[in-house]
Amino acid sequence: MVALPNCPKCNSEYTYEDRDLFVCPECAYEWTLESKNEECEEEKIIKDANGNVLNDGDTIIIIKDLKVKGSSSDLKKGTKVKNIRLVDGDHNIDCKIDGFGAMQLKSEFVKKS
Repeated sequence: MVALPNCPKCNSEYTYEDRDLFVCPECAYEWTLESKNEECEEEKIIKDANGNVLNDGDTIIIIKDLKVKGSSSDLKKGTKVKNIRLVDGDHNIDCKIDGFGAMQLKSEFVKKS
């Protein structure tokens, strides 16, 4: 018997083949081996507003005033943020900003310095 790959979403081992697709019965995710490889490559590349590739540990500059939920003050344009960490999700930059603490930012509102 051929070993099938685990589900890329929930890591379930109970996947099965349905024609040219792999299907996970636990989370209902469907994929092909080609799409799984393409998704992994695409997810790793995060670019700033100018199209420069960002990496862990980079220094960035905020290019637009950003409102902070639950705070009376905003993040100002030109604020420099050091030592960023890239994460998955909508807000794909995890960092600490002086005066604000831990934050998550969207890469479309920053540029690499």
